[in-house]
Amino acid sequence: MRPDVVVVGAGIIGAACAQALKARGLTVLVVDRHGPASGTSAAGEGNVLVSDKGPGPELDLAKASRELWPELAQDAEWEEKGGLVVATTPEASEPLKAFAAGQRAAGVDACELTADEARAHEPHLNPEITAAVHYLQDAQLNPVKATRTLLRGIDITRAEVSATDGRSVTTGDGVISCGAVVNAAGPWARNFGVNVLPRRGVVLVTTPIPGTIRHKVYDADYVGAVASGDSDLQTSGVVESTQAGTVLIGSSRQRKGFDDTIESKVLKALARRAIALFPMLAHVPVMRAYGGFRPYAPDHLPIIGEDPRTPGLWHATGHEGAGVGLAPATGRLLADLMTGGTPLVDPHPFRVDRPEVMVS
Repeated sequence: MRPDVVVVGAGIIGAACAQALKARGLTVLVVDRHGPASGTSAAGEGNVLVSDKGPGPELDLAKASRELWPELAQDAEWEEKGGLVVATTPEASEPLKAFAAGQRAAGVDACELTADEARAHEPHLNPEITAAVHYLQDAQLNPVKATRTLLRGIDITRAEVSATDGRSVTTGDGVISCGAVVNAAGPWARNFGVNVLPRRGVVLVTTPIPGTIRHKVYDADYVGAVASGDSDLQTSGVVESTQAGTVLIGSSRQRKGFDDTIESKVLKALARRAIALFPMLAHVPVMRAYGGFRPYAPDHLPIIGEDPRTPGLWHATGHEGAGVGLAPATGRLLADLMTGGTPLVDPHPFRVDRPEVMVS
């Protein structure tokens, strides 16, 4: 049967788009060369964050997603654990407080804490921190399980898509005709005409220490690293636990194409950053490290909407490291636009014809 929509990419963004389109009564086929959550979605920590986004369209999308996730994340290890952002130097305290004040004005629950109050939330936190903000809305889930949950009841074909004209996709197994195509190919989305580049990230995983770290905790300079366009290696301290008790340690950002080499200098930098937040981690063994490619858009905003150059071709990509958190609202917004519904948020900032993201 000819599907109404072919979604290219079975990561969490493609899954959210497929789920939202199916909920509108459309028949959907997802095409991915490897299968569900086999790329970027399996290489992250599963964060659903509002804490790292200043007032603006991405925060609007994040807040909308945060409202949608609890219902969608059944069987995906959903945890409303909250986040703790800390300043580790006197110079970082006032910028952190000013950033939080702007977020509060935009509707984010951001509560300033003293260093002692922060240590009451996280007893093993470095006592030398100078300021902290508690974000009650930050949450976490298992991104692989969440992707598979969103894809329940949706047809999936394993094939590599080499081309599309908006009304069909060409794969190694032949041509699939359809009513529309959604490019949700993440870091590989540039193959379909948008300026998305891979940005490498690496995560360390420790042996289990259940109950030791209670929130997602990160250094205030993480926000600056997210917003930076620098291609050189950037690291910031990001620490959180999983339901299994292992601790995930990030965060690194590096533009080096699709080179997937895990470098010792990155691992050492991540470990140093984590120990600066939680000194006791110096004595916890690291079991493994893994990495992945985030879909980076030069203006740091997702690309969501129809391509004006190719009728029938829609894009949902460019979320970089925020794809898990932004997925439900991205899928809903795309479905709204595709079916003529009232958009969940203002779609204009995410339009495809932005000069920064158009590829000739």
